[in-house]
Amino acid sequence: MDQNLIRNFCIIAHIDHGKSTLADRLIEFTKGEKDDKDQILDTMDLERERGITIKSQAVSLPFNLDNKTTYNLNLIDTPGHVDFASEVSRSLRSSDGAILLVDATQGIQAQTIANTYLAIDLGLTIIPVINKIDLPSSQTKSVTEELISTFGFIEDEILHCSAKTGEGVKELLENIIKIIPPPKGDPGFTRALVFDSKYDQYKGIINYVRIFDGEIKSGDNLRTFNSKNDFLANEVGIFTPEQTKKHSLKYGQVGYIYTGLKEFKTLPVGETIFNLNNENIEPLISNQELKPKVFAGMFPLDPNDFIDLEEALSKLQLNDASILYSRETSQALGPGFRCGFLGVLHMEIIQERVEREYGIEIIMTAPSVEYKITLKNEKTILINNPSSVELADIESIEEPWIKATIICPDKFIGKIMDLVTSRRGTSSNIEYLNTSENKSKINRILISFEMPLGEILVGFYDQLKSVTQGYGSIDYEIIGFRKSNLAKVDILINQDKVDSLSTFISKEKSYYYGRELVSKLKELIPRQLFEVPIQAAIGSKIIARDNVKALRKNVTAKCYGGDITRKKKLLAKQAEGKKRLKKLGRVEIPQEAFLSILNIDH
Repeated sequence: MDQNLIRNFCIIAHIDHGKSTLADRLIEFTKGEKDDKDQILDTMDLERERGITIKSQAVSLPFNLDNKTTYNLNLIDTPGHVDFASEVSRSLRSSDGAILLVDATQGIQAQTIANTYLAIDLGLTIIPVINKIDLPSSQTKSVTEELISTFGFIEDEILHCSAKTGEGVKELLENIIKIIPPPKGDPGFTRALVFDSKYDQYKGIINYVRIFDGEIKSGDNLRTFNSKNDFLANEVGIFTPEQTKKHSLKYGQVGYIYTGLKEFKTLPVGETIFNLNNENIEPLISNQELKPKVFAGMFPLDPNDFIDLEEALSKLQLNDASILYSRETSQALGPGFRCGFLGVLHMEIIQERVEREYGIEIIMTAPSVEYKITLKNEKTILINNPSSVELADIESIEEPWIKATIICPDKFIGKIMDLVTSRRGTSSNIEYLNTSENKSKINRILISFEMPLGEILVGFYDQLKSVTQGYGSIDYEIIGFRKSNLAKVDILINQDKVDSLSTFISKEKSYYYGRELVSKLKELIPRQLFEVPIQAAIGSKIIARDNVKALRKNVTAKCYGGDITRKKKLLAKQAEGKKRLKKLGRVEIPQEAFLSILNIDH
């Protein structure tokens, strides 16, 4: 195919701004027929149920302009949630242009700004589009002003459409051809970027690729740049959106390669691949490693499911490159895995997929971040499990900090500042996205601030939506480690430390946190035949304590009359038995105990 007739583009949008629906209309318009299902590129049930895009998808669309020339439009659908920012980044690198889609009823959101500036930094051509103009509540003029003031667009270049009705879709397709440049490349050598991957149980790993230079033919011998692995291109093709086999993929094209490989590590996402005959190849992405930001323990409810859980995680890793896991053993929960995720939403998605797709009931511990610990012997280590280090060995603790932006109506500014301050955040900048003398019009603000990553893991999104009545949106990026005044809170049940309940928390909140958790555990742990003490401790200092009272049998019920010493003897014998049982007895901790951490406002 002539490279001048190819256009590679993606869609940038916040959650629920109509990205997947617009992709449906583009596919429908170019194919000339409506598909049986909506959200064609959202292939997972979870994506349809939650109304979000989790995995990037690609599709090649033939479009006949003015019944003369047929262009090949390669659309790469991208996620909108901040947890999947790495997916968006790779999609942008595989594109030459981007459609900036903004909801006419909601306006610009935090994630929209972050992704748009990333696209601009990568040199992509941006086409601004206002969606949902058919809704009665649409504020097209106000959103147009926001786009002009935020990104410097000219009013004439901002398109209006309705992905639901199809209005404006033809004009959008014509603008894609006119504005987005055709791909450039060197036919003299072969170079391609792996921007996503999936696993097929019969054919092995299928890699989604964008060819930047040269050509990849079926049967070519290829090599990876970073991992230096050699493999064979068993099959190449494009997405229509079904997989369509081709003899070769030339520079500028987006498609897939079947390699027959069975291990993800052999050909990871973000890798640059090239022909064995080429030398002195530069990588397309220098740092292709996906680094998890949130960590949690995953344990099977039934210990016999441990091997099945390991197999399930290995298969999910082939489908989702961003999952990392390693074996760990908990005294309370038995054998399991320490898993790394891109964010809390990503963790919830993986948990649901394990339970749905593989039928394994699991217990998840509270999420934590990676800490940089300086030990008293001056050695520095990185840990993601607070129970793996003792407080007595710690000299100082550093935790990851983020730079975040929240966009919301200006009337919520006071509540937002209170929320940020309560989470150890520091506000750095406030600016108005649009200003109007019309008092009936909503003015929206962008608040920039810095805060610890660990503070937004539990409950922050819910609180943000609550204080802004659902209008607030957030985006963030990690800016590095900072020394913090943290305490390690351990929970002891019947004098035994429960490793999976250990956590790092700011010292000023540690007493409140320990008291609250002990109180919740007292309600959740079932009564035993002996008294069970529950304690929260910082090192050797107990900061909170409560007891689960013992179940008691009335051993004196059979005594009718007689001397009091007989009753005292029976009660003393019972007390001795309870004392002995307390030393030997083991307290089973229910799953709700681990979930209770999530209900405590940190």
